[in-house]
Amino acid sequence: MKRHISISIALFFTILFFCMIILVNVTIAAPYAGQRVYDFADLLTVDEIGELEAISAQYSAKRKTDIVILTTRDTAGKDVVQFTEDFYDREALGYDRPHGNCVILTVDMQHTEVYLAGFYRGEKYLDDNRLDLIRNKITPDLSREDYYKAFKNFIRLSYKYMGIRPGINPDNILFSLWFQIIVSLVTAGIVVGIMAYNSGGKVTVGEGNYRDIDNSRIIQRRDTYIRTSTIRHKKPSTDNNSGGRISGGGGVTTGGHSHSGSRGSF
Repeated sequence: MKRHISISIALFFTILFFCMIILVNVTIAAPYAGQRVYDFADLLTVDEIGELEAISAQYSAKRKTDIVILTTRDTAGKDVVQFTEDFYDREALGYDRPHGNCVILTVDMQHTEVYLAGFYRGEKYLDDNRLDLIRNKITPDLSREDYYKAFKNFIRLSYKYMGIRPGINPDNILFSLWFQIIVSLVTAGIVVGIMAYNSGGKVTVGEGNYRDIDNSRIIQRRDTYIRTSTIRHKKPSTDNNSGGRISGGGGVTTGGHSHSGSRGSF
């Protein structure tokens, strides 16, 4: 009887031990789950918030980086950049851990400004230049007060750009789906054309079959100079400030977290 009790106790503690190991591993491996849409300015409906939360959760998991939306009508006297930094520090945002991989879109309705910031993996894949591209694309929707569309595009563009190696222009035509389809069709057409041409057999008769090389000669050789043409091109302008006022870039939060950034008005 005592032997059976001892075996049962040992079995119980063994199962408990393995359960604790599994629980610890799941806790470590699981991403930091939390809210991703903070609409303090009441720009969205309840349904829109739910849809954006679902889209952000899906794309955040694929890139292992939280894609966060923050709106406000009162920055408490803070600049939009500092407001974003303090919010990241205070809420401990991040997909992989508190204060981890994250990209934030902050809309300041008080000063009609927008700021994008990328932290850790977000900073690596969404540098200042890429954030400028995203901001320029969503600013027209913000100006039209189509906030849901702007936020949805922000999530999708962040996801898309983070799938492209850093240092490469994500808007390069080579990454466009329609361009890739056209190239594929043209390539397939060329291959089929070559195959069809070669299928007709090889031509073995040449000019040598009809020309007497011993009795043929060049009668006259002449080079005639006609003219020289010079074409001038206007130097393109490098001034491009689309998407509102541009100011600064990234920085470091009070908590010591480095980030990329893009700022503008709408």
